[in-house]
Amino acid sequence: MADTFTVRVTVRGYELDTQGHLNQSVYLQYAEHARWELLRAAGISQDALITSGIGPVVLETTIRYLRELRGGDEVEVSCEFEWGEGRTFRIRQDYRRPDGTQVADLVAVAGLLDLRERRLVAQPRERLRALARSPELLAG
Repeated sequence: MADTFTVRVTVRGYELDTQGHLNQSVYLQYAEHARWELLRAAGISQDALITSGIGPVVLETTIRYLRELRGGDEVEVSCEFEWGEGRTFRIRQDYRRPDGTQVADLVAVAGLLDLRERRLVAQPRERLRALARSPELLAG
């Protein structure tokens, strides 16, 4: 099995809250960044999704905050798809310091939206894999 896909982000000063740690909403932005980077690494561009008439949607997100991040800290955000049988799938993401210390985790329920019908498509895994140049990155 391949290593879990990760991206490294450096916490910027303008992302901090009044307590001096990473604002909770920025964790969602980091997660979104990692998801798009995974799709890009698999060879799926936003243009390809639009052309094919589908777009990813997040239906539910749960974040657990375990340690604080401060300005200048680096964090590695993982992204792994967990496929099921229905129209939705889970996305699991960990936030870790470069030394491996876990600072947060996120679980999202997502799907692929038919951009014309405005409904979730069946078999989202197969739809994404068909667009990918490196479908093994979408394994999960």
